[in-house]
Amino acid sequence: MSDLKLSERAAVDMDSWVCPVPLRDSPNIVMGHGGGGAMSGELVEHLFLPAFGASAAGGLSDSAVVSVGGIRLAFSTDSFVVKPMTFPGGSIGDLAVNGTVNDVAMSGARPLVLSTAFILEEGTTLASIAHVAEAVGAAAQIAGVRLVTGDTKVVDSGHGDGVYINTSGIGIIDEGVDIRPERARPGDVVIVSGDIGVHGVAILSCREGLEFGTTIRSDTAALNGLVADMIATGADLHVLRDPTRGGVAASLNEIARSAGVGVSLSERALPIPPGVRDACGLLGLDPLYVANEGKLLAFVDPADADRVLAAMRDNPLGGNASIIGEVVAEHPGMVVAKTGLGGTRVVDLPAGEQLPRIC
Repeated sequence: MSDLKLSERAAVDMDSWVCPVPLRDSPNIVMGHGGGGAMSGELVEHLFLPAFGASAAGGLSDSAVVSVGGIRLAFSTDSFVVKPMTFPGGSIGDLAVNGTVNDVAMSGARPLVLSTAFILEEGTTLASIAHVAEAVGAAAQIAGVRLVTGDTKVVDSGHGDGVYINTSGIGIIDEGVDIRPERARPGDVVIVSGDIGVHGVAILSCREGLEFGTTIRSDTAALNGLVADMIATGADLHVLRDPTRGGVAASLNEIARSAGVGVSLSERALPIPPGVRDACGLLGLDPLYVANEGKLLAFVDPADADRVLAAMRDNPLGGNASIIGEVVAEHPGMVVAKTGLGGTRVVDLPAGEQLPRIC
């Protein structure tokens, strides 16, 4: 195990930690409602959808597909409240751009334009906001999208953690592309584009002053170029998903339930870097539930798996792509993992988030 120690700069204040998996019958909003797991789903299903009534339309994916004048558009919106606002490998600025670009791209769309809305806390230095704004601009340029509209608001000191950002994005889905969770089917190969759990551990190490023998940097990146390379192979891509809040486990469970299929993983095949493995081992975290911000999952027809893998590995953001499992007809709606000892364990949908405020 690598040299794991508390930073001399900061000690872990256990009294400040908030349990992300509280009792499910709480009458008030708790951190677990924002974790992307079962509690988030219950909040949407039992509070928001009934309140919206007939106005609610579409599915519950990270992006919606709508037709306008015969053109299919993918539309997504997301809010970013990561703490701290800067971290190894990125900041809330590039995270906001990359997160929405990726949500649009997971529908197979080509992201085109974004909106940006900043909620600023009174007393935050202009230099800090300028750094975040510059990160937004740089990330948009790298992703090839334009920032076309936005908004700015200021809240009282002590109520905003410096800055929160909302981004919305629109992209065009080309003819013949049909990528959605419901298309997962038995026999599909499950591919991940690279190492998992990196972003969540990077935020944890920065936030709590922990060191894991090496600096773990967030994997935040725009994946639309990688998706374009995968589509260009002509392969039958059934599902794409970026496993952010709730990690790989949450995304696979959502897909399995949407399609009514089972997913079987091989733990030995999971690409977990040593720093992430050591951190999770010390803190009792499961890497499958730790957030990512620059990785994707792909469900692909087995006949196309080799060429999709080759295309992914030719892209810098998919160089460590690997097959981690398959879709099965057994145990529909459930994800299981084959352990290194030959056993099998259920990988359930998390109730909340192991580490809140990671995006």
